[in-house]
Amino acid sequence: MQNFRNYYLILGVPKDATADEIKKAYRRLARQLHPDVNPGDQSAEDRFKDINEAYDILSDIDKRAQYDQFSKFWKQKGFQGKQGVRLPNFKTWGNTKNTRKKPAEDVDFSDYSDFNKFLDQVLGRRREVRMATANDAPGVASSEPWSTASKKTSYVANSRPPRRDFDDREMRRETVDREMRRDIVDREMRRETVDREMRRETVDREPRRDIEARLTLPLERAYSGGTERIRLEDGRAIEVTLPPAMVSGQRIRLRNQGMGGGDLYLKITVSPHPFFRLEMSDICCELPLTPSEAVLGGDIEVPTLDGLVKMKLPPGVTSGKRLRLANKGYPTGNGDRGDQLVEIQVLIPKEISEEERELYEKLRQVESFKPRQDLSV
Repeated sequence: MQNFRNYYLILGVPKDATADEIKKAYRRLARQLHPDVNPGDQSAEDRFKDINEAYDILSDIDKRAQYDQFSKFWKQKGFQGKQGVRLPNFKTWGNTKNTRKKPAEDVDFSDYSDFNKFLDQVLGRRREVRMATANDAPGVASSEPWSTASKKTSYVANSRPPRRDFDDREMRRETVDREMRRDIVDREMRRETVDREMRRETVDREPRRDIEARLTLPLERAYSGGTERIRLEDGRAIEVTLPPAMVSGQRIRLRNQGMGGGDLYLKITVSPHPFFRLEMSDICCELPLTPSEAVLGGDIEVPTLDGLVKMKLPPGVTSGKRLRLANKGYPTGNGDRGDQLVEIQVLIPKEISEEERELYEKLRQVESFKPRQDLSV
């Protein structure tokens, strides 16, 4: 028999395989041979078509029974297929409903010259036109579509498979595609898990070693402390709870954050501030005053690390004089706190209004202060 295909061998299952075993074998092969997995591989694409054809037959009870019966016939001695013989009744082939009414045992399988013709009629998927010959006329019952040797008769098989078979194949294809996508996601997750485990094993295999990292902070952050997210040179990002009142050169120990379970030491650098300046535990700053403020004195607001505070300015203060704000300096390690030293800077305006100029003119006329009176010259 030409073109015969052993569907059991194609799916890799025994002839007595259950429906569940056939389904599992089909899905396994479909995932391996799917065109999306093997782009451009013609051999894989051909095998993918073969397993789909095999599953179409073996997954259907009636078609499988016909296939098994046909397999017995084609193996018989002397059965090579006959050319020019009558076709089986198309009314009872090509659809599942009628096939159940006509068992495979009642069909003369020798009517099929090759395996493809048998398969076409089982699946109802092709069109055939046959010419009756003179040898066909005698002995043909009057119920047959042809009765004379001179009459040309066409027999049309169902041109498309039953709707149920079509839907089943579509559902199987969708199931295979869905399972393939799920397998791809599972493989990616497994790969990430393996990579993560490998990195962990690499860390475990590394010898224990302490490492040091530098951390630069603004003065306000060094003063208040708190949680800080930092990125290390090896690519790790960690959150660190920093203590308050840090100073440049201080080292902070982080346990088990080094290499191989060692410790990480953060070396702190406090960046310079545009207004405040640290001198041990004291904070120094320069406070600008107007001439009138310096002469008259009074309450003024002074910036500190805790915010603005009021300071009483004595009258007649001069540039360079230092005033002290107690306990407004930088904390020390023993719980004490330094002072804030405020250095006075009296500034002279470069541009004044007309009203200010008139007032300065009047002041010059009435002022009693003579700074050059006692010059030693």
